[in-house]
Amino acid sequence: MSNDKFFDKSREQSLVKSEIVYKYFWSWAKIMMPRAKKRFNQIAYIDLLSGPGRYNDGVASTPLLILEKAIADPDMRAVLVTVFNDINPEHTHSLQEEINSLQNIHQLKHQPIVLNEEVCENIIQCIDRLPSIPKLFFIDPWGYKALSLKLISSAISGWGCDCIFFFNYNRINAALSNSLTTKRMNKIFGQDRADRLRKELIGLNPKERESIIVKNIGDALKEERGSFIQNFCFQKNQSNQTSHYLIFVSKNKTACKIMKDIMAKKSSILLQNVPSFKHSSDPVQLSLFDLNGIDKLKNMLLDDFAGKTMTALEVYEQHHLEKQYIFSNYQQALKELETEHRIIVDPPASQRPKYKGKVTFAESTKVTFPLE
Repeated sequence: MSNDKFFDKSREQSLVKSEIVYKYFWSWAKIMMPRAKKRFNQIAYIDLLSGPGRYNDGVASTPLLILEKAIADPDMRAVLVTVFNDINPEHTHSLQEEINSLQNIHQLKHQPIVLNEEVCENIIQCIDRLPSIPKLFFIDPWGYKALSLKLISSAISGWGCDCIFFFNYNRINAALSNSLTTKRMNKIFGQDRADRLRKELIGLNPKERESIIVKNIGDALKEERGSFIQNFCFQKNQSNQTSHYLIFVSKNKTACKIMKDIMAKKSSILLQNVPSFKHSSDPVQLSLFDLNGIDKLKNMLLDDFAGKTMTALEVYEQHHLEKQYIFSNYQQALKELETEHRIIVDPPASQRPKYKGKVTFAESTKVTFPLE
């Protein structure tokens, strides 16, 4: 499928992707705006491969959703800078027309900037020269040619800067074994890691390959200052094979928690309230064996924190990375462990407030895990 045909209709996966980006943008912007008013007076949303603005069926894509939200909020209207880029001039022309037709677009203090540039070294140099303001980058290539570690590193380099990008697993998986795409894969993973990865993938089955590739892109991003990574998997229609990942990269643990909660709600299935962080138009195809339930989490907590006393939030922050669990899963696990008398909680359930008839488990609640 060509990139142009991709915009023929608003596929379910595209709508899920847009909603995740849109919801995170709003949460990120609400946190950044108060600080921006005091220190920067600007925040920026930058989409390096923005598309035409609307799918051919008329549904608004991410750029228009972002702008409509900004126009509706007086505080955001005053500080938001938006930059939309696409290499296809037809897309940029269409997007500019759609932007011009938005009601009250003139109320934005900073009018949207629409560019028609290739995402290459020049773009990276431009990013490096941007003002030191909080920025949220979205990078959504149809394939992988626009992606590089250097690009993502530049995107997250400043304070308050996060990046969301689409990782075309299906095509990258094939490209890693193709000598014609060696240089491009080296830019995505780093040459040393890419060389090791090619050797490691030899003889692995598809599930093993996917696990190794996704782990390596995460490790590469961490070396580029992306301390917190959160993935969301998109699976092909009528199968359980992976097509793409939406990958979030940040230097901030709170940002990761926010994005993880957003992605969790878009998961196609849950097991014991634990999200899959996967989307499929046929959720039945998702294997329950890929999910880790609350019972497994309870046992992990008892083993990993034996003899320690800590708050519920500390338990979550020290344990959740690279796992499927969100904070509410930890609350549920700790409540059950308390009921089973397997941990000591301060204050105990009898002294904690209730919400909708259920005992709460606040972030500050202290938990003592017994020694093994």
